[in-house]
Amino acid sequence: MNELIASGSIAGRIYFIRGKYVMLDRDLAELYRVPTKVLNQAAKRHHRRFPKDFMIQLNPVELQNWRCQFGSSNSSVKMGLRYRPYAFTSLGVAMLSSVLNSARAIQVNMAIMRVFDRMRELIAEDRALGSLVAEHEHRLDGHDHELAKLMEEIPKLAPPAGASTEPKPVIGFTPAAKGKWKRPG
Repeated sequence: MNELIASGSIAGRIYFIRGKYVMLDRDLAELYRVPTKVLNQAAKRHHRRFPKDFMIQLNPVELQNWRCQFGSSNSSVKMGLRYRPYAFTSLGVAMLSSVLNSARAIQVNMAIMRVFDRMRELIAEDRALGSLVAEHEHRLDGHDHELAKLMEEIPKLAPPAGASTEPKPVIGFTPAAKGKWKRPG
């Protein structure tokens, strides 16, 4: 079962449709090693277990978008995808293992649940990282403001125009040579 996760064959079959991460019936059927028709019949037979937040059917626009994006089959040809597929959320996938009730379904289900769980973790990490970046950007914006103030003040520290640029005389004693002190000027 680990080969499913290692090869990315599960993560690559998760799509974002209607604001939810879902897996299509044909992909699930392939993972469960059952015909798509059998998987859909099992779900329909137990329709009370699959409310709208567990299973949805792609509408014609979603199907067309999916076909264009993935180069899916032409419906005029007597092969390939001819019906609008069903999409199962993580909750629907969990329910499928109880409906299909096979050792393979249980193993595949656990692998899929782990992938969905890892995706949730990555999304949460991404959000946390995003808020941390936003916090630092806000802090840096404050630094930019302070640097602009400094840049305004620096010219005020320069000597006034027309002021003498000759060095000022030294007051006090200065060492002239080894061990001897000399009075300036």
